[in-house]
Amino acid sequence: MKAILMDFPEKIETPRLYLRPCRPGDGHDVYEAIVHSKPELKQWLPFAHLDVSLETSEQNVLKSYADFILKEDIRLHIYRKEDDQFIGSTGLHRINWDIPKFEIGYWIDTRYSKQGYITEAIEKLTKFAFYHYGAKRVEIRCDPNNIASRRIPEKLGYTFEGTLRYDSLSADGKELRDTSIYAKTTY
Repeated sequence: MKAILMDFPEKIETPRLYLRPCRPGDGHDVYEAIVHSKPELKQWLPFAHLDVSLETSEQNVLKSYADFILKEDIRLHIYRKEDDQFIGSTGLHRINWDIPKFEIGYWIDTRYSKQGYITEAIEKLTKFAFYHYGAKRVEIRCDPNNIASRRIPEKLGYTFEGTLRYDSLSADGKELRDTSIYAKTTY
């Protein structure tokens, strides 16, 4: 069966977390996390530079939910099992179903950082992409100066493939930035 036709499970579980597709009503959780993490997120993520409101957060979730239904992008929300606390977001992005290949992105509410949650979630999502969707390639791209983000693929055994020079703009859109590419493949 073609990967795009595969059903997505209700949730993906790790020992401490579960990842589930975003859905209508999640805007409040996202809004709260962004408000608490804005100074840290602004350094690396363009969305943290936008005016955030509960309404815009919910609109963004609804757009992501539509993309999920179409399987154009798979945004997942990360929750702690012990208390159903939203702690961040990840997903399978820049999807090419013909190969299939995916890029994994992630961010965390800084109140929950430095506890290994993102590493745990990304390890499980990587395995999921290979075993559920038959991925041939999974990438993680990040700014080479984002040490915390770089540590995730390095811990998980991704291969550093190189740096694309002046490949993107800084989160504030004011300067050119490089992009480091890490990948796992089936061969």
